[in-house]
Amino acid sequence: MLADTATATTTVCRRFTNSDSKMTDRVYPSSKPNGNTTAATTNTRLPPPPSKAQQPNRHPYRPNSVTNQRTRRRSRRGCFCLCCFWSVLIITLLILISAIAGCILYLLYRPHRPTFSIASLKISEFNLTTTADDTTRLTSNLNLTISTRNPNKKITFYYDSISITCLSEGTQVANGNFANSFVSNPNNITIIRSSLSSNSQLLETETVNRMRSDLKKKSGLPLKLLLDTKVRVKIESIRSKKIGIRIKCEGIHSLIPKGGSGNSRNSSSSSVAATVSAAKCKLDLRIKIWKWTF
Repeated sequence: MLADTATATTTVCRRFTNSDSKMTDRVYPSSKPNGNTTAATTNTRLPPPPSKAQQPNRHPYRPNSVTNQRTRRRSRRGCFCLCCFWSVLIITLLILISAIAGCILYLLYRPHRPTFSIASLKISEFNLTTTADDTTRLTSNLNLTISTRNPNKKITFYYDSISITCLSEGTQVANGNFANSFVSNPNNITIIRSSLSSNSQLLETETVNRMRSDLKKKSGLPLKLLLDTKVRVKIESIRSKKIGIRIKCEGIHSLIPKGGSGNSRNSSSSSVAATVSAAKCKLDLRIKIWKWTF
């Protein structure tokens, strides 16, 4: 037993001796750098970093101003295109609805425009007076009778007062009005009577010469009538807004009472009836947009 103990002790001592020899055999590098190594490190330089394009100094969280402007322009264009699209769509829908409503009304009621015709036009006074200063003035008096007919069965027209102007090749001869408003019932004829006049209206020399030349003709002086008024349409229980209309009556010719074309003011007691057999009246709508009337 003692022999075994001695053997174990000898074995442990050998292991310890071997481990100490190994530790003594290790070589640790010096902390001071060697001169050759420093020279090699100094001679071997790292390549410089790649150059980058210089950018303006700005905060990293700020977006690029050019990109921001482009985005705003795109958003504005998008809003403009969207507004145009909806505007065109709404206008198209309104036109379509109006066309459909108009077709339905036409099929149900068959509306027609009222007709106008000149029953008579009489000139009781037409004087061209030349004064001492070689100026010519016109004094006239006319009596007009017009008939209007409503050819519709279920449509009623409500007329305002009518302004009447008599022209001769663009020159005003007389004017007047029919002050009373009236109603034109379905399938009804309404008679309108009015007096037109002008008092010492100054005329140009060219106009006077033209009038005197026309009065020498057999057909007489060409006349034209303009009637301006507003009308409201009623279809059963539906009433529209007032609409401006103009009636043009052309194809009228007339002579004047004797003594009317002279240089002195002489009125004749008898009146002269104008020729209205070839007269035709045309009704046009007058649309007013701000200051302009079409």
